[in-house]
Amino acid sequence: MTNKQRTDLIEHYIREHKYADLRTLASRFQSSLSTVRRALDQLETKGMVRRHHGGASLVETDTVAQEYDFIARNQRNPDEKFAIASLVANEVQPGMTVILDAGSTTYTVARLLVDKRLQVITNSLPVASLFSDVGSVETIVTGGTVYNRLGVVLGPMCEESISQVHADIAILGGAGITENGIWNHNALIVAAQRKMIAAAERTIFALDFSKFGRKALSLTTPFDARFTIVTNTPPPPAVARAIRDKGARLVLARK
Repeated sequence: MTNKQRTDLIEHYIREHKYADLRTLASRFQSSLSTVRRALDQLETKGMVRRHHGGASLVETDTVAQEYDFIARNQRNPDEKFAIASLVANEVQPGMTVILDAGSTTYTVARLLVDKRLQVITNSLPVASLFSDVGSVETIVTGGTVYNRLGVVLGPMCEESISQVHADIAILGGAGITENGIWNHNALIVAAQRKMIAAAERTIFALDFSKFGRKALSLTTPFDARFTIVTNTPPPPAVARAIRDKGARLVLARK
């Protein structure tokens, strides 16, 4: 059975039953748990299923409309996000300590890290849930106030807990990127991201083409030589020049 055939059968099963757990799918289709996870990741990227702890459920239009903003954002530009996430995931080596923020693209990165032995620090509820049944990943969730609509933990307790750790890499998203730097739309998110940048040896920003030229509420950070910007199309010349002038690295992912 090819991977595509297996994925198609899993999709058909979930469409029929609305929900399936990992062990049931692995047994039914004679596959390993990691193989089933990868199939579900592909289906989630396409917007057909939604992952849960230990399984997945069918995404229906009326269900999506009722979910918090994170789910809606995670359905946008799925092909571009997957291309970016694949490149970012390749930067992460087994044994690393990795900070993952609550962006929708960083969640796509997280799905590609489940088979690596890592220590993950996150303020993202979906990321924490994703890793909760992965034995190779030690997951540390920050303290703070839960904002269900955003799927994130934020606030002074979150910022304090991040300031007490050290990581090899921080992987962050953003709402916009201009020649001034990286922007975000929520002051609490900006404050947490600044702590993440300070806690990590280097930072990778995963940003799709829709973020170019956009400003948001706050400038999270200007460009820095410790930054890598991963995107899927060349940015405007002024942005590319600003990245280069600050010594940051620009990497283009291809679909």
